[in-house]
Amino acid sequence: MHYLISIVGLFLVLLLGWAASNNKKKIKYRPIIVMVALQIILGFLLLKTSIGEFLIKGFANSFSKLLGYAAEGTNFVFGGMANEGAHTFFLFVLMPIVFMSAIIGILQYYKILPFIIKYIGLVLSKINGMGKLESYNAVAAAIVGQNEVFISVKNQIGFLPKHRLYTLCASAMSTVSMSIVGSYMTMLEPRYVVAALVLNLFGGFIVASIINPYEVTPEEDIIHIQEGEKQTFFEMLGEYIMDGFKVAIVVGVMLVGFVGLIALINGIFSGIFGMSFQAILGYVFAPIAFLMGVPWHEAVKAGSIMATKLVANEFVAMLDFVKVKDHLSERTTAIVSVFLISFANFGSIGTIVGAVKGLNEKQGNVVARFGLKLLYGATLVSVLSAIIIGIVF
Repeated sequence: MHYLISIVGLFLVLLLGWAASNNKKKIKYRPIIVMVALQIILGFLLLKTSIGEFLIKGFANSFSKLLGYAAEGTNFVFGGMANEGAHTFFLFVLMPIVFMSAIIGILQYYKILPFIIKYIGLVLSKINGMGKLESYNAVAAAIVGQNEVFISVKNQIGFLPKHRLYTLCASAMSTVSMSIVGSYMTMLEPRYVVAALVLNLFGGFIVASIINPYEVTPEEDIIHIQEGEKQTFFEMLGEYIMDGFKVAIVVGVMLVGFVGLIALINGIFSGIFGMSFQAILGYVFAPIAFLMGVPWHEAVKAGSIMATKLVANEFVAMLDFVKVKDHLSERTTAIVSVFLISFANFGSIGTIVGAVKGLNEKQGNVVARFGLKLLYGATLVSVLSAIIIGIVF
């Protein structure tokens, strides 16, 4: 029965994307069908086969070792600040972002990441029927992050039409940066994090192809990758370490504000209505959770976590999810975990607008005007990825 419900949910997501489409006549259905099929196949391979288990185990072990190395630096600087055996969020979840940012900087400096990103993007462009720039941008956003990706193509941003700019921004909001994947793995099972990374990449193309269909001419289908100013190795390393620290601080400050505000709003709602704000949102989002494949008796709890991610961010939602996931079924845990792995929240609208505006004022204003549609599309991507997990789990 749950397979049937998930399939209904899949068609509903595609229908919601179609309803918001800029040009329904230009939608290319064949690449969409191919990519949905690929999502199901990849989801099954990753979660239900020994090959997938081997790959995810290798990926998880690699990140586990990297987090261990990151802990060496954290303990050297902050050793003694945390109680023995205590898990301090800032030290053990946010501080590894600094180390991971340094690793990404090294891979960028030696041209390893640009090579990988470029050629994976070229392969994907043959599958998704979209431009090379769009495919490059989606892969780059999943590795270097939603802000840094725009810097790499800043020479083209000022000349991009509105429809292509939307796709670039939608990719940035639908994926997550590799620099914080390790932090997610401290709260969620690595196999669900890896599955979400893969599924969101294709999900972003699917939803963008429906909401924002267009043709790219051969003359337009070029990529101008911005080369950064030549730096010495240690100049680059210092810059990436500081960038990682800024991300960790920004996430930490946002959590202080959001968690506090949500606690305040929950207190007000509990006092007036006898029910917290998150509990009310849980009932609102429960039907969506149910269509994703969550059993109905767990749909309210799942809906509350989903709503928290949308109105706050994924870290706040993960903190709440960690508290309740032991009381949820494995199926619900898998579906909700995958839903949480993206930047689809209201705060990301401002982040992306700011990133583009910093490079081109006019284009930043264009992005601001379709900000809510960006969030709508990115949320559909998260729901679609979660539904695929519901189908294959």
